[in-house]
Parts: sequence; C-alpha cells; structure tokens
Amino acid sequence: MSAGYLEGERLAKVSVWTLVGLGVIEIAVGQFTGSIGLTADGIDSVSDGFVSFLVWLGLKMSRKAPDEKFHFGYYKVESLVAFSTSIGLMGIGGFILYRSYLAFLEPKPLTLPILALAVLLIAGTISTYRALQMRRIAKRYNISSLKLDANNAIKDGSASFLVFFTVLASSLGFHQMDAVGGIVVGVFILLVSYVAIRETTLVLLDAYHSPQLVEEIRRIVESNDGVWVKDVLLRAAGPYVQSEIHIEAEATMTVGRLDEIKSSIETTVKERLTGIKRVVVSTRARPR
Repeated sequence: MSAGYLEGERLAKVSVWTLVGLGVIEIAVGQFTGSIGLTADGIDSVSDGFVSFLVWLGLKMSRKAPDEKFHFGYYKVESLVAFSTSIGLMGIGGFILYRSYLAFLEPKPLTLPILALAVLLIAGTISTYRALQMRRIAKRYNISSLKLDANNAIKDGSASFLVFFTVLASSLGFHQMDAVGGIVVGVFILLVSYVAIRETTLVLLDAYHSPQLVEEIRRIVESNDGVWVKDVLLRAAGPYVQSEIHIEAEATMTVGRLDEIKSSIETTVKERLTGIKRVVVSTRARPR
C-alpha cells in the first residue's frame, strides 16, 4: 500500500505544477480574448492545482506511522483533506457561476477566438490524460483523496472540451454561448464537490455500508465448527477497512481450540478480503 501512496504523491505533485501552469495561461488568454468561459476554466484549473497540493499533503501525512497520540495511524488525514478541499471548491464554483451569469446578461464578441480554442484543446487533452493516470492508481489502492483529484481532473478535461465548443459557437456569432460555458464549469465544480463532501463525511463519521463484505466475513467465521457470528463492525480509515468481529462459541469449547479458531479467522479475513487492515476477534460463550 505504501507503494500506492508514493505513486499517488508523485502524481499529485506533478498535477500541482501542471494545473497551476495551465490555469495561469488560460486566465491570461481568457482576459486577452474576453472569453469568460476560458477564464472560468482557468480559475477551475488553478483551484484544482490547489486540490492536488492538498491531496499530496494528505497522502504524505497518511503514511506516517501510528504514534502515542494517533494509535490507529494518520489514514483519515486524506479523508479530512478531501472534505476541506471540497468545501473550498463549492465557493469557487459559486463565484464562477455568478461571473458567468453576469456575462450572459451582457454578452460581448471575443477577440482572437482561435487562440482561446487552441488553449482549451491543449488544456482538455492534458487534463484527461492526467485523470486516467490518477484514476488507475486511486482505484487500485482505494485512496479517496486521489479519487477526488481524479474526478476533478475528469471534470476539468470535460469542462475544457465543452467550453471549446461554446467558445466556437460564440466565435460564430452566438456570443452568449461563451457565458454558457462558464456556467457549465461552475455547475460541474458544484456537483463534484457535493459528491466528495457526501462521501468523505460518511468516512469521517465512521459510516460504512457493505452487506456483501459482512456476509463474506460471516461465511469465513461460520466455516469453523462450533462458532457463530454475533456482530461484524466495519469502519473505513483511509484506503483500509478496520474490522471487529464478535463471535459466540460453544460453552464446552476449550480455550486452546478457541484461540486456534480466532487466529484462523484473522488470517483468513486478511488474506481473502483485500483492503482489510486490522481484524479484532472477540468471543463469548453461546447462551444455552
């Protein structure tokens, strides 16, 4: 898993410089050409660069070993980073939406639209390529903050291509379409932020809903004769799932046999179910 975090850190670090550079160019060209859509896409790129920076910081912190204060490690740092970043993105999305609305009310023709189109095409291609890289690593290692960054990159690439077509329409005489592109970018940001806030809030509140995983753990436990599952408690911590399995055993079972079964359950759950980091098995005698 540390390899996944290192790869995630590397991608996030490269993303910071790539996105900020693209964003600055887009904003500058947007101001020069008068394209509110391109300016909005540039602001979006710069904000996504800030997201990548926070993701990089969160992943770096998450790799810290457990200590006397954080007994279970720093895995939830990346969920907290994703949550905090999403709130900031909501504000940026609202600002872009407002600016684009004003431009829609008073549309103006673009200056040198061919330059704006070229910049949007390059930005969309780079963002899409970056998104595919990050999504691959995020899915492989189940890193939620990197998933947010990948979703942002997909949104960023999609927005750039969409704004490309609205700028093209504006250059053909439909001047309000440029502002429509900015409005769509703002809506994209708000939607991605909402989904991220919802998912990371559940993680931070220790919510975890996976009936299938619970059933798989139940089957592993009850494959041993003389024991039954009472409760299976799961919670996410960064890319991992931590579990507490409460089982009941026959009152006549020896302590030695019970220890063997507990050890077997812990080993089997970790081996068969990827992503489960910690398994705690507690037992009590089954009521007669």
